[in-house]
Amino acid sequence: MDQPGVTAEARKNPWGCVGPTAPACPLTEVMSEQLATQLEEDNSSFSALTGPEVDLLLEDGPDTTSDLMLAQMLQMQFDREFDDQLRREERKFNGDSKVSISFENYRMVHPYEDSDSSEDEVDWQDTRHDPYRADKPQTTPRRGFSRKGKNITTKHDEVACGRKNTARMDNFAPEVQVGDGLGMDLKLSNQVFNSLKQHCYSEQRRSARLHEKKEHSTAEQAVDPRTRLLMYKMVNAGVLENINGCISTGKESVVFHADGGRLEEEPVPGEVVLKVFKTTLNEFKNRDRYIKDDYRFKDRFSKLNPRKVIRLWAEKEMHNLSRMKKAGLPVPDVVLLKKHILVMSFIGKDHVPAPKLKDVTLSSEDMKAAYYQVLQLMQQLYQECHLVHADLSEYNMLWYQEKVWLIDVSQSVEPTHPHGLEFLFRDCRNVSTFFQKRGVGDVMSVYELFNAVTGLSVPVGAEDEADFMSEIVALEKRNEDHIQKRGKKSFPVTSEDGGPPLKPDTDD
Repeated sequence: MDQPGVTAEARKNPWGCVGPTAPACPLTEVMSEQLATQLEEDNSSFSALTGPEVDLLLEDGPDTTSDLMLAQMLQMQFDREFDDQLRREERKFNGDSKVSISFENYRMVHPYEDSDSSEDEVDWQDTRHDPYRADKPQTTPRRGFSRKGKNITTKHDEVACGRKNTARMDNFAPEVQVGDGLGMDLKLSNQVFNSLKQHCYSEQRRSARLHEKKEHSTAEQAVDPRTRLLMYKMVNAGVLENINGCISTGKESVVFHADGGRLEEEPVPGEVVLKVFKTTLNEFKNRDRYIKDDYRFKDRFSKLNPRKVIRLWAEKEMHNLSRMKKAGLPVPDVVLLKKHILVMSFIGKDHVPAPKLKDVTLSSEDMKAAYYQVLQLMQQLYQECHLVHADLSEYNMLWYQEKVWLIDVSQSVEPTHPHGLEFLFRDCRNVSTFFQKRGVGDVMSVYELFNAVTGLSVPVGAEDEADFMSEIVALEKRNEDHIQKRGKKSFPVTSEDGGPPLKPDTDD
């Protein structure tokens, strides 16, 4: 039988060799003073620790007995760690991208921190003592002067005022490039500074006007936000199903094609047009010539407000069309008038507008028939409707269903207009010239056509246009004197024209 000691030596420890255990130390020796002295000597002989953390703890620093100083030191250490983490996130976020995003504004660097790294520099530390930074001029004390005796300087000093004016240029608008006048020690006189200031204000007002004009005026094939809102309201109210697009542009308006809906339980034509009158007078500057002397609108004309003039212009076309329709002339039907938007029936079919008389190709018989139709329309317009088209030409006449249709009658005036007969003579000249060029044989001359339309007997004589015009001007003068003696006033809006409903201007 084996002995227990031999069995213990033969058994091996799986964790390696186990060193001899230290002898047990009784409690009496632990409490002895000799053992305490020996432990202290062993600690003094232990090698000193090295490292930045130990150096930071062992170095002579500020007094750490103050709670404020301890808090500042802890905050600084926290901010350092935060900045390091922020830089790592910034590098990870940007990666290899050519466009990098900086987190510099989120750093927590303290102004009293001294750092050798260029990344830890603060912008204001670089510019606080910038030797190249110009000093702003000193302000004059409230008493109006500084220094004493021979060195006295008042607020009217030329050098001080010049530097002060240069510094005040920084208050100009940001888009004004003033340069570095302080750095060059530039001295501006009061006259120069006031001129620059006035120029800057003028440019600001000019840019504001241009921006407002662009936003609030109709342009070529475009509408301003107000007009667009009116069109949307018509669609939402069911007057229009949808607006398809622009079909024509002119000096006074833009015409859009739309599909009709219903208006106050009454059906609207399937195809309609929206005539949007331009709210800018750049292309038609003599528009007021046709309104201010028209006795129907004379008292309501105001040249100061262009938008009111445009609305009056649209209303004028609506009344003229209604009067012509009542007399049986082939003109578009008026559906609705809303401010400067006039909704009319569409002359054409399947989104294709009727061609103008200048663009259509007709045979000689059809062209001759068109000429006699125009002659009859001019006579009927003058004698029954008591109107003069004032812009009648091949551009304002359409050929549709073997008939001539009249459009663009916003400038039409009554024969009692101070220039009504002159407008009629111009229409006669346009009509005669066009049909003569198209080869119509028996076209009347301008003078014969004028007498045929008006029923007057103005002597033709040698057909001198100057003499004929003098006779026309004399007739207009007698007519105007006769009207002034009668005291004829402008017609009210609810005239016998029987126009469509006018929507009240509630959006102003």
